[in-house]
Amino acid sequence: MTGPLSGGEPPVGGAAPVPALVTGSEAPVPVPGGEAPVRLTGGEALVRALSAHAVTHVFGIPGTHNLEIYRHLAAYGIRHTLPRHEQGAGYAADGYARVTGRPGVVITTTGPALLNAAAAVGQAYSDSVPLLVVSPGMPLRHPRLATGLLHEMRSQTETMRGVAAFSHRVSSVAEIDAAVARAFTLFTARRPRPVHIEVPLDLLETAEETGPVRVAPAVAPVAPGAGAVRKAAELLASARRPALVLGGGARGASASVLALAERLGAPVVTTANGKGIVPERHPLSLGVSLHSPSVQGWLATCDVVLAVGTELAESDLWSPPPTLGGTLIRVDVDPDQMYAGAAADVEVVGDAQVSLRALLSEVTALLPASRGHARVPVGALRDDSADGRGRPERPRIAVPDGAFADDTEPARAARLLRAARDAETSARDARWLPYLRAVRAVLADDAVVTSDSAQCCYYGALPHLPLGPEGRYLHPTGFGTLGYALPAAIGAKVACPDRQVVALGGDGGLQFTVQELATAAQLGLPLPVLVFDNGGYGEIRDEMAARGDTPTAVDLAPVDLPALARSYGGQGTRVRDPQELTTALTEALRTPGPTLITIPEETP
Repeated sequence: MTGPLSGGEPPVGGAAPVPALVTGSEAPVPVPGGEAPVRLTGGEALVRALSAHAVTHVFGIPGTHNLEIYRHLAAYGIRHTLPRHEQGAGYAADGYARVTGRPGVVITTTGPALLNAAAAVGQAYSDSVPLLVVSPGMPLRHPRLATGLLHEMRSQTETMRGVAAFSHRVSSVAEIDAAVARAFTLFTARRPRPVHIEVPLDLLETAEETGPVRVAPAVAPVAPGAGAVRKAAELLASARRPALVLGGGARGASASVLALAERLGAPVVTTANGKGIVPERHPLSLGVSLHSPSVQGWLATCDVVLAVGTELAESDLWSPPPTLGGTLIRVDVDPDQMYAGAAADVEVVGDAQVSLRALLSEVTALLPASRGHARVPVGALRDDSADGRGRPERPRIAVPDGAFADDTEPARAARLLRAARDAETSARDARWLPYLRAVRAVLADDAVVTSDSAQCCYYGALPHLPLGPEGRYLHPTGFGTLGYALPAAIGAKVACPDRQVVALGGDGGLQFTVQELATAAQLGLPLPVLVFDNGGYGEIRDEMAARGDTPTAVDLAPVDLPALARSYGGQGTRVRDPQELTTALTEALRTPGPTLITIPEETP
């Protein structure tokens, strides 16, 4: 996913009363440090800098080396949520960032605590999430040779550079402001990615004279070149078979891309992180289906493909980058994406919202009103296949009589593509569909669903749980970590206490971060956790079987997960059918704390 993650989304307001686990004040607090120099410790300088950048909430666990940071949080009006593990803190901050559009902030202590958060940092890097991790480091003049100091490691910064956009070790109290401003400049001026800032532990306690707090400059969204926009618009306006592919970087441009699709009569397919940017019940929407052979085959027949804010990556395609027969226009704030995977024929480098507004304006001027909605390949799929059930005869598109007529109905083309996509996997996906329909019927339009790297999520909910721009679906794409759903749901619920938030995953992934049930219970906010239980690591079990191997080390001993949830202070139950799930989910959404609902998974 590329581009600003939530460029068009307003900050979330209306904070709930502070639960026991969340500490700090909601009231705005003046930031010391006008024109006159002030004397601050490194810990206070760090908290002051966070507050100056409108940080109001952090996630983390206090430790021996970071107490000077914690000492100042409340005084600067910063609330804190305490998870049970630093990896949970990272995923919670990630969920917070995705639903608010504001950077998520994690505070760890040195050594193992920082490494615990590293997996979450890697996931945030993969998904272009603005995440700031701050930690103490070894003292300023710590010797190169190991001394046995608590939590000592060779280099925290070198380790974090492998998963973050950058890792900045400061060398003075005055430099802390600059480091924080550098991070927030990255979040707003370029493709947002996680950052690590390290403050030597002795510097945290040292008081130095500092000047006015430094704040990242306001940066206007990157505007694309007028020539590139004009060329892209001309291609789209003259295309007979246009298509739109949307990644997470297009989220801030939701209204413009939908208007453009309708103006062109172009079906829209999204990546996992682009899910719901256009309403998935819209007649032109193909949803999350880049992995479908039918959809990939159809894209190969399109004469112009507009890809916005997407890497066109293997994690969305489940295959190498697609072979496109027509012209590829890429819109992205990250110029490197023009050459990655499928190289762009036309490069529109700029913020998605600014770029799409400009494109829409140009296309509208070029395209006569009478030609809108008129040029979608309705004959792109045959629905008269040999078995009579609407399945394509081969992964590519069969086009009888060269039928891409200018007077055909775009919605019918998209409907045929959706039918072909679903027919490809109907036997496999049938186990989840009735339950997902029950979930959709209960959830509000603006609900947030967090998911894990689990079969019920990437095979089930991503293509089959329809959402629109009002809602959000948070999925760990690319890096593909396990254990994301529960802590990410906690972060989303902390950010949006008045919205429905539901975590969805499998029994294997849940147990990577299952201890965060205690966090959710202590917060006391309604949080259903739906778990499809297949007794282990179902995807790996299936892959071993497909290779002809004997499945090994993939079966987990049964765990009474509802009882485990109750032991943490939440609720737990099992359901046997979709009707029972409807009842249980409805009740869970109004019950304080987590409610873990297990669903036995019947494999095909």
